[in-house]
Amino acid sequence: MELNRMIDHTILKADATKDDVMKIIEEAKKYHFYSVCINPTWVSMAAKELQGEPVAVCTVIGFPLGANTSEVKAFEAKNAIENGADEVDMVINIGELKDGNYDKVQKDIEAVVAAAKDQALVKVIIETSLLEREEKIKACELAKAAGADFVKTSTGFSTGGATIDDVKLMRETVGPEMGVKASGGIHNAKEAMAMIEAGATRLGASSGVAIMNGLSGTGY
Repeated sequence: MELNRMIDHTILKADATKDDVMKIIEEAKKYHFYSVCINPTWVSMAAKELQGEPVAVCTVIGFPLGANTSEVKAFEAKNAIENGADEVDMVINIGELKDGNYDKVQKDIEAVVAAAKDQALVKVIIETSLLEREEKIKACELAKAAGADFVKTSTGFSTGGATIDDVKLMRETVGPEMGVKASGGIHNAKEAMAMIEAGATRLGASSGVAIMNGLSGTGY
């Protein structure tokens, strides 16, 4: 297992400058992380900087609240892909899920999946810290039914991040074929490995370098 190839090296802060984003890009080149995960405004720059590199460009859609209309999310995804995004991480409509409007939630995800049209991988952020256990299960089932490639725990901008229990539950719900991304609050190699052992196949972290530098002594 190559841990670096499971990390989406992330910077999504509102006050991130061009220099901040370039630092993440250069670190991703050095460590060969799977991707950089950045806000849509930086996608075009990142795609140019990473041309020919083994690092994908990941961006976020409907972020961080998920309360945009489906049409806006679909346009945002299409625009990001046209600008060079290889992966899009969309936030579900959390309020609709909690209201039990499951058809609307699934159609919201389907709109982004359709916009990606097999050109980009789609991850669905369910924001686990705001959901009850049964809501987490339902969100994963809807993402799978909608044709998404991954379910993802968190934006990192709500009341909590990834937990071992949530990753296990998500893996149990979606089965072995679909991706599970643990994101939010992963600071070191020990925490990263615990998420992978729980069933995560991708990690979203702003601490990618610290994770890699802390691998010695972990047994990996």
